[in-house]
Amino acid sequence: MRSLAGGGAPALLWRTVLVAALVCGVGLLPWLSRTDPALTVLRARSADRDPDPETLRAIRDDLGLDDGPLALLGRWLGGLLHGDAGTSWVSGGQVLPGVVQALGASLLLMAGALVVAAGTVAAVCARTLRLGARGRLGARRPGGTATAVLAALPEFLVAAVLASVIGVQLGWLPALGWYGPQWMVLPSLALGLPAGAVLGRMLDDLLPGAFGEPWATAAAARGVPSRSVARQAVRRCLPGLLPNLALFVVGLTGGSVAVEQIFDIPGLGRLTLQAALAQDLPVLQTGTLALVLLAATAGLLARLAARSLIGPALRDGALQSLHRPRPPAPRALPLLHGGLMAAVIGFGLPRDPLALDTLARLHAPSFEHPFGTDALGRDVLARISHGALTTLGTALAVSAAALVAGLLLGLLPRVSGPLVDTLSAVPPVLAGLLVTGALGSGPWTPAFAVAVVAWCPLAAHTSSLLRQERATTHLTATRALGAGRWYLLRHELLPAVAPPVARHALLRLPGIALGLAALGFLGLGAQPPSPDWGLLLAENQPYAERAPWAVLFPAAVLALLGALAVTAAGGVRLPRRRPRPAGPAGPPADPVVPAPRLRPDHPDSLLTPVSASQTEER
Repeated sequence: MRSLAGGGAPALLWRTVLVAALVCGVGLLPWLSRTDPALTVLRARSADRDPDPETLRAIRDDLGLDDGPLALLGRWLGGLLHGDAGTSWVSGGQVLPGVVQALGASLLLMAGALVVAAGTVAAVCARTLRLGARGRLGARRPGGTATAVLAALPEFLVAAVLASVIGVQLGWLPALGWYGPQWMVLPSLALGLPAGAVLGRMLDDLLPGAFGEPWATAAAARGVPSRSVARQAVRRCLPGLLPNLALFVVGLTGGSVAVEQIFDIPGLGRLTLQAALAQDLPVLQTGTLALVLLAATAGLLARLAARSLIGPALRDGALQSLHRPRPPAPRALPLLHGGLMAAVIGFGLPRDPLALDTLARLHAPSFEHPFGTDALGRDVLARISHGALTTLGTALAVSAAALVAGLLLGLLPRVSGPLVDTLSAVPPVLAGLLVTGALGSGPWTPAFAVAVVAWCPLAAHTSSLLRQERATTHLTATRALGAGRWYLLRHELLPAVAPPVARHALLRLPGIALGLAALGFLGLGAQPPSPDWGLLLAENQPYAERAPWAVLFPAAVLALLGALAVTAAGGVRLPRRRPRPAGPAGPPADPVVPAPRLRPDHPDSLLTPVSASQTEER
């Protein structure tokens, strides 16, 4: 248990330092943001009350704000050791019972979302499982456009559509409240569908390697039922997904703020956000600590489950690599999606995104306004096109930085594991508030806030794949022939791990774009009338029933971005490696087999692989 948690006492100390730093940073939030916490608390208690000096002085004396943040933090920690998390600065009630109740609601919602996500994963991977179990996976054509569209849809948009259409117009299910199992269905769908689409794409990326292993061929030759083969293939791929599943569990618990707001669910994410905006430090610190403990528990259980699923093969180095060279991916779909995206952006750039026409408010699509107008009479196409320049550019920069950081830190699991468990517990909104308080508000503040947590899933993915790749038979043979660590890293590990992680990063590109926009909508970045895509969705959401085009067209462009990212990710594959020339004047050799062999005629080329053609010539 201790070794799985991160390697003993140093890892435990590192986790403790990270948790203490996070809790201290949350406790310093009012002073980092350079605001008067007494004024913020007064506005949260009663927005209509006049903030006169006497009232503010009474609040400072009552809360002990003049003692400083360290004294407040010390009193909170001292009470926490005795099971008392203090009282809320806004409501005056006990903090711990409220946080426990909110955590229970979030965990119940998370369980429902995981059920929906599991069904979505099964639907996404059904075709690959069917073909792979029957040995006909070579006939599978790469797809995933529908999955990409589903993964690119923002959770708050899915929640709003489900609440308005199914809950209000059709009346099939309740749309507001949290009173029983019926109230779980719509929010579980809103959270589980996008998460299941992402996990399904990741599993579908690993399944071909599992079906290509010798055990699958032997099972098919012995007449093992196809269902058993498919079940074992999923079991073989699960260890690579479990770390990211743990991150999804934490994200569905603390990061589902928008869904909890729309459906009026008293969850932990909503409670933490309200406490952060009101600077209610006892509630904010207790909620953050609960999320950190949940993240650590989920990460530990994921590592234990992965170790149990792999079994002794991980210890004995008897695994087969799931990541093999792929055939060239078709280029028609990425070119089609990219061409549509470029056409939409290019057609709308000559238009003015800020021009107001009060006589053309919420007009339907027409020849003059192909995508219609919004509530202020502004052209939706113009705003989408101009918003793409900033939204896509910043999202690409953050995705690239997250990919590099995820790969580098994923190679050091003892350092990155506790860091991932700690940062994954921080909701993006709270991360934005902390970054804004420390660095101030600016155009790059949302990008930095999203980048702080965006690398965590990629680092977890890298570490899980690296752990299995290091236990493969071909790597054991290469190491036995005398290969050093740098050779193994450059020629074996990175070529096997980097392509699936890069495809994972592309799959998260639309989510990063939405995260940037969501922080801007909350006042931490881009402000109206900026044509940011997330702002378009948020601003036009109240008019979805009267003018659905104002929401559908920005969502369609965002879904097109997801389809472009996923289909382009199919071209990210292992490079073809070639051996060194046989002699000074010899021609280049043919493509090689993965395992290196000893060349008797060249004793100095111990680590140079031998191609099949060279073996036949000898």
